[in-house]
Amino acid sequence: MSTNIQEQAQELATALRNSEEFQQLKQLHEDVENDEVAKRMLDNFRELQMSLQQKQMQGEQPSEEEITQAQKQFEMVQQHETISKLMEEEQKMSTIIGDLNKVITEPLEELYGSPEEQ
Repeated sequence: MSTNIQEQAQELATALRNSEEFQQLKQLHEDVENDEVAKRMLDNFRELQMSLQQKQMQGEQPSEEEITQAQKQFEMVQQHETISKLMEEEQKMSTIIGDLNKVITEPLEELYGSPEEQ
């Protein structure tokens, strides 16, 4: 890979790290990490979420009980103001990363066509 492209990628990483969106995400992440109850709630929710995703990737369907438990935990973490804000910021960052990915892969799509066209 060209050093110039790597340098530009590092500049993009720095710009992302310095962005208002990232700084807000970082602060909310620290707030959750420093709140024992919030951290435990979020960790439990994410563990359950990962467990369900692993089951689905292995071709297994989650049970009704597991789905209900996940919905209840999601509702519970959504009611925690800091966790809810963190999840909103995570979604914003995910959108930004997705948009950046589209821009970065545009030359390849021009060359090979987009997946939808194939």
